[in-house]
Amino acid sequence: MTEKENKSIDNNFKKLSIQVGLNGLSFCALDTISQKILAHESIPFKTTSTPYLLLKELKTILNENNLSNTSFKEVMVVHKNGFFSMVPKPLFNKEELPNYLKFNAKMMANDFVVFDELVNHELVNVYIPFANVNNYVFDLFGEFTFKHSGSILVSSLLNNSSQSIEPYCYVQVAEREMEIVVISEKKLLFYNYFEHKTKEDFLYYLLFTLEQLELGTENIQLRLFGQIEEGDERYQLCHTYVKNTSVFVPPHSFNIQPVDWETIDFTILSSL
Repeated sequence: MTEKENKSIDNNFKKLSIQVGLNGLSFCALDTISQKILAHESIPFKTTSTPYLLLKELKTILNENNLSNTSFKEVMVVHKNGFFSMVPKPLFNKEELPNYLKFNAKMMANDFVVFDELVNHELVNVYIPFANVNNYVFDLFGEFTFKHSGSILVSSLLNNSSQSIEPYCYVQVAEREMEIVVISEKKLLFYNYFEHKTKEDFLYYLLFTLEQLELGTENIQLRLFGQIEEGDERYQLCHTYVKNTSVFVPPHSFNIQPVDWETIDFTILSSL
């Protein structure tokens, strides 16, 4: 067997997941046989970017990590942005996609609107992907899959939730972003994405969400994960107002060293 044929066989077991957003991007490559992470990196942007500059950064990071010249069995692109609307499946009509977004996202005439169906959860996530990123990835790797970050996050948390009547509020924390998911009895009560600049902004979005859902801070179970740990200012502030606050370690099945866990986005892992 030639070296080229060996390389082709090796690549049949490799998956690549790329997450793109205007506040940063990340990637993770997985060997599906050993279940080991082969490479990963996360690049936060100092200021909110544009789709054009996002694509430029993506090209740079893929070239620097020699991924542009590597073939993969599967490639996933995860779009992380606020241009989405989570719709109950009984109310969904694929002929009306733009109408689900017109009240909560600025739309251009040429925006490409798509949707993810959250299997087994009677939900459909309608959103606008970064079309320039999708076009580039297709040119680079050929056929690939793409989803919205919220679709992956909500599905993963629902799949691992219990039948508890007591509501749980999960917050995935990034440097300037937060995603809030509220679940009760394996049903989604709320999902949204917020950008924040200060710890006070972070607390405001959390408490406002709980207030709108009429959930008291005494009873809600708050689970924080991502770029946060006990002792952080945001954690301490949350604990001051929400009694049952703790750092949450989402379940995963990959053979990663503990030192790497905090550096790999949960949504990225869940997409592999």
